[in-house]
Amino acid sequence: MGKTIKYAFVRSIPIMAGYIVLGTGFGILLDAGGYGPIWALAMSVFIYAGSMQYVAVDLLTGGANLITVGLTTLMVNARHLFYSISMVESYKDLGKLKPYTIFGLTDEVYSIVCDVDDKGLPEGVEKNRYCFFLSAFCQSYWIIGSLIGSILGGAVTYDFAGIEFSMTALFVAAFVEQWGAVKNHIPAITGVGVTLICLIIWGPASFLIPAMIGITIVLTVCKRLGFIGDTLQDDKSGGEANV
Repeated sequence: MGKTIKYAFVRSIPIMAGYIVLGTGFGILLDAGGYGPIWALAMSVFIYAGSMQYVAVDLLTGGANLITVGLTTLMVNARHLFYSISMVESYKDLGKLKPYTIFGLTDEVYSIVCDVDDKGLPEGVEKNRYCFFLSAFCQSYWIIGSLIGSILGGAVTYDFAGIEFSMTALFVAAFVEQWGAVKNHIPAITGVGVTLICLIIWGPASFLIPAMIGITIVLTVCKRLGFIGDTLQDDKSGGEANV
């Protein structure tokens, strides 16, 4: 197990840098909204939904009702429905580790697990425990960052305006990494293209759900036509890409 834990930690290091910074930004914003370290800890332990936690700060400070919170959460985190569907095969043998590992499936963890499915694991590394520890390490980084930000927000006088853009920067970094990791770019181009069209038609407040529906339809058609395959990543021998 030691080799598995060590490998999971090494693979999580790139995420650590981003999550501590992003978590710190969240903690600072939360403190500015009047919610201290206990709130930061609780939200990062039980919610653990990076971008949604940023949005939740505005919902909390704005006194949003439960319906608004529910709909907003659905729109912001709708992409995880598609993540989970594509990970059914990878996570099928996790046993008792499955509930938490599914809970800890973030955008960045998804990217790394996809890379594992493509390249395989070193000898002696157990995939089930690797996926579990990878998720656990990454959440711990987010929790640490949140607490640091919450404490700094109350102790340091500084203009942190614009720090929320760090989440967007991480999404861009993940997209670029995935672009370089696969040969078939139809899914990526579809995601960007459909999203831009929906953004133009419905505007920034309402484009997310139509975009997710549109992406699903286009990728389903492409899959039936044979433009993309069934694997999560490009098959190095066959050139199939993820859906």
